[in-house]
Parts: sequence; structure tokens; C-alpha cells
Amino acid sequence: MNVLEVKNLQKSFGSIRAVQDISFSVEAGEVFTIIGPNGAGKTTTLEMIEGLVTPDHGEIHFGEMNWGHHAVAIKMKIGVQPQSSAMFDLLTPEENLDLFATFYEKARPTAEILELINLTEHRKNQVKKLSGGQRQRLAIGLAMISDPDIIFLDEPTTGLDPQARRHIWDIILELKKLGKTTILTTHYMEEAEKLSDRVCIVDQGNIVTIDTPSALIEKLTKEREVRLSFLDGEKAAEEGAIFADNLNSVARTEREGAVLKLWTIKPEDTLLELFKFTKEKEFQVEQVSIREMSLEDVFIAFTGKEWRD
Repeated sequence: MNVLEVKNLQKSFGSIRAVQDISFSVEAGEVFTIIGPNGAGKTTTLEMIEGLVTPDHGEIHFGEMNWGHHAVAIKMKIGVQPQSSAMFDLLTPEENLDLFATFYEKARPTAEILELINLTEHRKNQVKKLSGGQRQRLAIGLAMISDPDIIFLDEPTTGLDPQARRHIWDIILELKKLGKTTILTTHYMEEAEKLSDRVCIVDQGNIVTIDTPSALIEKLTKEREVRLSFLDGEKAAEEGAIFADNLNSVARTEREGAVLKLWTIKPEDTLLELFKFTKEKEFQVEQVSIREMSLEDVFIAFTGKEWRD
């Protein structure tokens, strides 16, 4: 069941067309992630859906509701991660949550939110004493205080260290278990690949493609990159490349010094043949790896741009 439908959204700021034509729908309970290069229109799209920015053109529907006629009801249905500046630094996480709870007719118990965002032990500390990751977890907690069905998280892990980022991931996955719908923007490809049910790639104000991460990767290519490094040096890698070029399963090869890279649709069969070859030649292989194609490869293929965190 679709809980959100966006049709032909457009938004300009002066001569700049930030969003040219965005349409998609989001199903109940899924993690829907919008990714794109800087200036692609991700945040503007999110802000229009959240009711913070008025579209120049287009429609936004939350089931049977829209911002024009049901603004109050929609605000009760959605949760928006506030910027850290919206928090009260001299209050504790517990006090911030209690205060935000007064803004709504119904609110999830503060103790439950603190447990979910793993801040129970820090509930009595002033916000100004929290780490960056703890503040971001509190921001998600504030978005959840009204127990919304749909939660919007705009780059919630930007600037966090890997451990703090993983804590946010755990919260998002827990929200999914609770049946919440999460609409996420992120700068991190690994994050989008691991968390998302579907990914929407946006570039220059338009949607480039939408699908599950695995389907997007599968559409790109079925080839896998295999890499072998030889202890016997460049000569072994060169002979290995000549041998691999004659295998039907190998699409192409590259050699960098003592490292051989090849692309194959049957990595297991290819490696079996290569190991027979290296054993016959008595070449010593130092390291072998098979690299799966990633969402970053998809992004580069569809946008023609290198990804930068």
C-alpha cells in the first residue's frame, strides 16, 4: 500500500531549477532512500514533501490527504528529524523529548524513545555535553516522539565516525521492525545499499532510476571483478593474463605490475581454471579477491559522476 505519492514536483529558485520533474511513490514499511550528487535536488524534494517548501508545480499525497486540505492531520502522521539547532542545549535528552511531546495530541513515552535511540544512560546529561552521534540519535528521537507512521531523515549520519554511523543504522532498522516508513537521504553509498528497500537516484532535478539496490546492480552487469596478485612478479601476472584472455568466461583483463585483474560472468569457474594454470606453472598467488559490483558503480554508470562523500 502506498503511503506517499509524489507527482511531477518542480521547484525553482530564481533562475535555478532545483527540481525539474520528480515523481515516485513509497510503500508502507519500507526504507526509501534518495541519493544524488550535491545540488541534485534531494533536500529540496524532501522539504517539499515535508511541507517546509511550497512546490511550483506538482502534487504530494499521503494516502487521501494533501497539504492543501489536511496540513494538521499530515503533521500528526509524519516525523521530521530536526536540525541540531532546534534542540535546547541546556536541557537534557529526556527534557527535550518531554517538551516536544507537548506539541502533539498523542506522544510515544519518552522512556521508550530513549531506549530505542540508546540514550537511556545519558538521559540526564545536558544536550551540549553529548557527542555528535548522540545528538543525531536524539534528533531521530525527536522525530519519533509523536509516534509517526512516516519518518524523514535528511543525511542523518553525515560527519559521524563509523561507529556512530552504525548506531544510526541500528535505529533505522529497528524503525523498520516497528512497521515505520523511513524516507532517507544520504551521502554514503554503503549506507543506502545496506538499509534501503528501494533507492531513488536523482541528478539535476530529475529521477535517473528507482529500484532495489540488488536489482540496480544486476541491471548494470553480471560481470564480477577478480583480482590476483603474484609473488612471482610481473612475468607471472603477464602469463596469467595471456591465459585468462583465452578463457570463454573472461570478458577482459588488465595487468598492473604483479597484479592481474579480470572480469568474468563465472568467477568460480574462472578461478578454478586459473589455479590449475598457476599450479602447473608453479606460480605463487599471494592474494585473491572477488569484487561484487556496488551501488557506487550503479551511481557512476547512471550519472557519469564520481561519488564523493
